[in-house]
Amino acid sequence: MKTPVKATLIAIAVAIVLAIVGIVYAMSQQAADPAPPEGEKLQTVRTDSHVLDNGGAGAVTVVEFLDFECEACAAFSPIVEDLREQYDGEITYVVRYFPLPGHINSTQAALAAEAAAEQDRFEDMYHRLFETQAQWGEQSEETPEVFRALAVDLGLDMAAYDAAVADPATLERVQADKSDGERLGVRSTPSFFIDGEPVVLEAWDDLEAAIDEAVNG
Repeated sequence: MKTPVKATLIAIAVAIVLAIVGIVYAMSQQAADPAPPEGEKLQTVRTDSHVLDNGGAGAVTVVEFLDFECEACAAFSPIVEDLREQYDGEITYVVRYFPLPGHINSTQAALAAEAAAEQDRFEDMYHRLFETQAQWGEQSEETPEVFRALAVDLGLDMAAYDAAVADPATLERVQADKSDGERLGVRSTPSFFIDGEPVVLEAWDDLEAAIDEAVNG
């Protein structure tokens, strides 16, 4: 049964998503990458993608393209956690980066997550970034020191963290996710794919309904 609180959270999150569709890319100065050759299947998951839950062989694969500075992504976060628990063992849940133009700290947050991932602490940083979004979101300048403080709080090896953040390969890893997203037609966050097919969010329970259909259909 869905609780009124859950329904309200989902409704708010979907409203935010719909509000930003069509405007976020108007702010972008970069053209999307060209589409792949006709007949070539696009990749929603790569070998280096971050898997939060691995349901094993036969599991439904759910992929989320997210921006840690996106308010809709933060609003969806508790809903995602609920669905991960509800379908534990039945879905493989994958997270990919899609920093949006106009979000000053979104790339810095993704770098922090990727640096934490190199120490096998991706999910810990993933949660902390959403929990603290109000502290560093909507800034006029990048605040890498805020993310470094989060890394300290998580007890990460800071020499390794600093090296990872400074390594151009880390940024390239983030940008590779975004390029894949653009080829897949992602224009806003969060954007979800189930077994390679996009999920259209029009009603508050569309994501849960799509997962349920893929699992039980």
